[in-house]
Amino acid sequence: MNTSWRIGVDVGGTFTDFTLFEEKKNDLFNFKTPSTPAEPAEAVENGLIYLIKKYSIDPSTIQYLGHGTTVALNMLLERRAKPIGLITTKGFRDVLEIGRQTRPNLYNYEIKRPEPLAKRSHRVEIPERIDADGMVILPLDHEAVEQAALKFMRDGIDAIAICFLHSYKNADHEIKAAEIIKNNFPNAFLSLSSEVLPEFREYERTSTTAVNTYVGPRMQLYIQKLKERIAGLGVKCSPYIIHSNGGLLTIPMATKFPVKTCLSGPAAGVVGATAIGIEANQKNLIAFDVGGTSTDVSLVLDGKPFFTIERNIAGFPIKSPSIDVSAIGAGGGSIAWIDDGGALKVGPQSAGADPGPIAYNKGGQDITLTDANLILGRLNPNALLAGELPMDVSAAKLTLEEKIAKPLGLSVEDAAAGIVKIAASGISRAIRSVASSKGLNPMDFSLFAYGGAGPLLGAVVNEEVGSRVIVIPSNPGTICARGILLSDRSFDFVQTVLATLENNGWEKTLTAFKQLTCKADHWFKLENIPVHSQVVKYYIEARYLGQSFEVRVSPTVSPRELTQEQFVEAFDTEHKAQFGYDIPNRAIEIVNCRIEAIDRNNKPPIRKNLEPSNNAQPSQRSVYCGSIFGWKNALIYNRDQLSIGNSLKGPAIIEEMSSTTFVPPNYNVSIDNTNDIVMEIIQ
Repeated sequence: MNTSWRIGVDVGGTFTDFTLFEEKKNDLFNFKTPSTPAEPAEAVENGLIYLIKKYSIDPSTIQYLGHGTTVALNMLLERRAKPIGLITTKGFRDVLEIGRQTRPNLYNYEIKRPEPLAKRSHRVEIPERIDADGMVILPLDHEAVEQAALKFMRDGIDAIAICFLHSYKNADHEIKAAEIIKNNFPNAFLSLSSEVLPEFREYERTSTTAVNTYVGPRMQLYIQKLKERIAGLGVKCSPYIIHSNGGLLTIPMATKFPVKTCLSGPAAGVVGATAIGIEANQKNLIAFDVGGTSTDVSLVLDGKPFFTIERNIAGFPIKSPSIDVSAIGAGGGSIAWIDDGGALKVGPQSAGADPGPIAYNKGGQDITLTDANLILGRLNPNALLAGELPMDVSAAKLTLEEKIAKPLGLSVEDAAAGIVKIAASGISRAIRSVASSKGLNPMDFSLFAYGGAGPLLGAVVNEEVGSRVIVIPSNPGTICARGILLSDRSFDFVQTVLATLENNGWEKTLTAFKQLTCKADHWFKLENIPVHSQVVKYYIEARYLGQSFEVRVSPTVSPRELTQEQFVEAFDTEHKAQFGYDIPNRAIEIVNCRIEAIDRNNKPPIRKNLEPSNNAQPSQRSVYCGSIFGWKNALIYNRDQLSIGNSLKGPAIIEEMSSTTFVPPNYNVSIDNTNDIVMEIIQ
């Protein structure tokens, strides 16, 4: 039998991660390489070249390549793209600027909202009008659309969003406007709100469509370069792009709807963490991924991650189903600095992959979290990436002493420990905030630490979180890439209903789902998905009449098998679970019906199959274990030498290719029957 390979690739701000699955031997391999921020596809190509050579892979045998990317997210955070154009209904030119009259901080009168992605001079009003029932009140002014297209051409605007009032009910005007623009401006990148987000709420629909338009051209260019680089290596399969809800998009879909990829990589990590947690019988997790630039925090309850329909990224509301991930600027590359008041700070600025920490010897000038851990002996200067990236501890010490320790009157180790503590405290606050926002106690969850720096900080973070157990999977630094291999192809379809149950709402709901099912069936056919792999999930978003925001109900059966009474009961239960109360006999309004069409493919194993062993032969190294314990001789283990059934006591360091685990003196460690590291506080 000829072998075939499946590869997951996650491009982070500092490292690009790979997980390979070889189907013949049913084996997994992991690899990391420095990212290339200026051209992210280059790191993907570099990694594939190395892996093809190392494992003697025939590129034509690579049957699957899944890819997580931060291109769209970084563009929003950095505002690096060209301004866009917006065509909208006359009278609605300023929707993006007006927004919602809400304050993220009630008592802050100096809140600065980000500038709209479309300047006012590039927002064009078009005479046309469709009412809330989808009826045409005023026909589309074709000449006005043509003039708008010519204006954008003159102004050098080649990305245009089209968002007309109530187009979610009737998309005809948007479709006609797109045809006119294409006839006059064939190279323009177009986003239609009726395609990107066919839902009510004018501001959110316009904002999401504007974001899609803003990141579209750059994503299109990136995907084209990625395809060319991969094809140049002899890889014949077309890559998939993971989107924010943890599913996979084909290249055409990712190109058309890049807004769905804003949380691409973090979502894959949660998919991986959830699968590993279920196998290890750890179904309630607080997962935190500490990379080189940021930390992503998410909750998994009863083996299911939390999802959200709307989130705010860089100040822009985006409505698109996504795994609920909270990010903060704390990672291995986070820069330590002293503010004007003489206080030590860490992040959110990052040294990234280039130049990176001082210890990398690539020209970095600022002390980072990685440098601090290296100085404390918790990182082996010759162990990063299995020795592929040696680090200079003396250079890091010298700079930390000059820039941090002396100005603060601290010893070098206390300054380094302070940097670690501050970074860990920021992550702890994020964890507590995420848990409390759901009405949950983080002490009732196991911490799931992954990413390159997650296992290094797990115990320090837990000093403030107070969880009983910390779980660290094998190869924690490549969980996002592994999650990509565990993801399914999927696409979401939505239709706004806006009807109360008393006003034929249930009948309208069933009609909406019938139409959505037709769209899902068309997608299955278009993507050549066999019937046995097809899965459909149904969601009903509803609210008590008069409320502003809705609750998401997930029926376990198709809506045609669900009675209205069963839905009401499920809605009341879900509302009470989220808000602590329900209102029996209150009118319920159906807002949106949603379908998730899924291609449920065969999954590779979550981890390698290993047998119990007692071959661990540790070395020793002096490690700083905090102000209470000071410097201790710690046992240094190679993760590959630890296997099921092994146990050890801190202080210890567990090293592997993708990460390092720090075990303080007050922790015991065991390797469970799924080969995860389980750290428990000594009572």
